[in-house]
Amino acid sequence: MIQLTVDSQPVDVAEGATVLHAITQAGISTPTLCYDPVMRPVNVCRVCVVELKGARALVPACSRPAEQGMEILTDSPRVRQARRVVLELLQSSVDTSTAPDLQRFAEHYGARPERFGDGERVDQPVRADDNELYVRDYGKCILCYKCVEACGEEAQFTFAIGVAGRGFTAHIDTGFDAPLVESPCVYCGNCVAVCPTGALMGRTEWDMRQQGDWRPAEQSTHETICPYCGVGCGLRVISQNDRVVKIESPRDHPVTRGFLCVKGRFGYDFVNRR
Repeated sequence: MIQLTVDSQPVDVAEGATVLHAITQAGISTPTLCYDPVMRPVNVCRVCVVELKGARALVPACSRPAEQGMEILTDSPRVRQARRVVLELLQSSVDTSTAPDLQRFAEHYGARPERFGDGERVDQPVRADDNELYVRDYGKCILCYKCVEACGEEAQFTFAIGVAGRGFTAHIDTGFDAPLVESPCVYCGNCVAVCPTGALMGRTEWDMRQQGDWRPAEQSTHETICPYCGVGCGLRVISQNDRVVKIESPRDHPVTRGFLCVKGRFGYDFVNRR
């Protein structure tokens, strides 16, 4: 075990744990966007940075290994300013209307995105016509890389997508912007499951949002087992007005870790066709 302090609170964590694990064990909430508990940290968003006493630079809590005797500060003026600027930069260029966590973090830290960018936004077309299962709106993408990792060796091993372009033209790409049907995509939707901003969204949810019919307050959730094969994947079935509108999988499920195949995630429409 390793002994350290988080905001002057003593914490013991197992050797190999990250700073974020130590912070969580201390009962302190830290904002994260690119971090996923079941995938390897890519530390690209930098919204989880913390201050280590004696260190020159702030460090990403999601990937920095905890060390004996560390003194971690999660809410110092330096940390708050860094997080605020990161959130301002993210909000200044992309549509975050379907990113509730990001909006909540921005409100908490008093972010003012109007300070940057002169209103210039990422200009990417909504890719809504290349398949019937999910929609890609890269005008909402913060390039957190979570979809790339989920499509790759962290979950699906399909490697259908990557990041292409620079600056405002940077976007998630299928390879020379080929149509999705010409890519290796197997439509598992695991990229949709990990997206924190709604840049990737199931077709049913997207259509309902366009029509103004998506009402989370009226939705109910039930957990069950996927009926398609014998693996035993866990499903979280979300319904609205007695109609299945979305399928998820719990991130802490011992079989799926939140990931599903195309049938488990999208094969529910027949239930609504009575």
